[in-house]
Amino acid sequence: MEPLLLGAAAPRREELSDKAVDLAALAAGFRRSLPPEVATALSHLVRSMNCYYSNLIEGHNTHPVEIERAMREDFSADPTKRNLQVEARAHVSVQEWIDGGALRGRAVTAAAQQEIHRRFCERLPEDLLVVTNPETGRAVRVEPGVLRRDDVRVGDHFAVSPGAVPRFLARFEEIYGRLGRAETILAAAAAHHRLLWIHPFVDGNGRVARLMSHAVLLDALDTGGLWSVARGLARSVAVYKGHLMACDQARRDDLDGRGNLSEQALSAFTAFFLDTCSDQVRFMEELVQPDRLRTRVRLWAEEETRLGRLPAKAGHILEAVLYRGEVPRGDAADIVGTGHRQARRVVSALIDRGVLMSESSRAPLRIAFPATLAARWMPGLFPEQG
Repeated sequence: MEPLLLGAAAPRREELSDKAVDLAALAAGFRRSLPPEVATALSHLVRSMNCYYSNLIEGHNTHPVEIERAMREDFSADPTKRNLQVEARAHVSVQEWIDGGALRGRAVTAAAQQEIHRRFCERLPEDLLVVTNPETGRAVRVEPGVLRRDDVRVGDHFAVSPGAVPRFLARFEEIYGRLGRAETILAAAAAHHRLLWIHPFVDGNGRVARLMSHAVLLDALDTGGLWSVARGLARSVAVYKGHLMACDQARRDDLDGRGNLSEQALSAFTAFFLDTCSDQVRFMEELVQPDRLRTRVRLWAEEETRLGRLPAKAGHILEAVLYRGEVPRGDAADIVGTGHRQARRVVSALIDRGVLMSESSRAPLRIAFPATLAARWMPGLFPEQG
């Protein structure tokens, strides 16, 4: 699977280094622009978004509204839809574990890949743990966290033999685990492809690779979980898969690096991957630009008030929370200009609608971003539910 890293003479090497530096600056600037409490609330919505787009790449379409319901144990009566909701809940749970720092400093280790796979698959319904080998037609059960024991072909790519998987994972960890922050960002695309190339598991390799990439970027860029490369990959899925297939190809000629695989293809995928990351940071930054976000939230609150679904001046509290990050409950009366009893009624209505949250009856009020309102508050984040 060499080259695992782009050499100094690799095509577009200087340009790619600049892209990595620009991405780091973009990601840091975006995170600094948000109050910590708003960033935390946004990261919860991004988990559902990341899950939606990652599963969409696999051909499973579970809308974030359905994912949000699954997180509340509200499942569809339809067995197929329920299974997909359970699958989505498993994905969100693993990402929440990653966002909590569980893989900090070790996302590229073989143990981490197996733990991601185990945590994801052990939460799946039995129906989703049986896959059919397209070459033999034999049904195979996916064992959570267990490396494959069968030969695998993905398109034109014959993955390494089962017995060689541990050695290739060890080499993967050796190379990608020793890099500094800047080189890790530059090598994120290469690591993403090379893990898929090894294909360590019977099934679930795509999700493991994308969750690993999420963990790598979370660590190297300190993203805070505020954006997701999976959205960009899913929105350009044909290009994404085309790059992966190109990276599977052998070196073309003496000008195509010195490893077994094409360095030109790896350079092209790296450019695509870094550009996709930067595009997603810019998209999210534009989406939650404070003045525009407050305007969209205020217009929604005004409309809900006119329709009698929210008390008067509910929007005042939402604006204050967005501006300040959090608001002590005792300040609610001053914000809406009423007595404490009416202020409590307004706060309760907003909590019931899922747009405010609080850790206790006395804790400060913070914003929440429910998936049901994403079309109004975060237009374009994901498609409206059909």
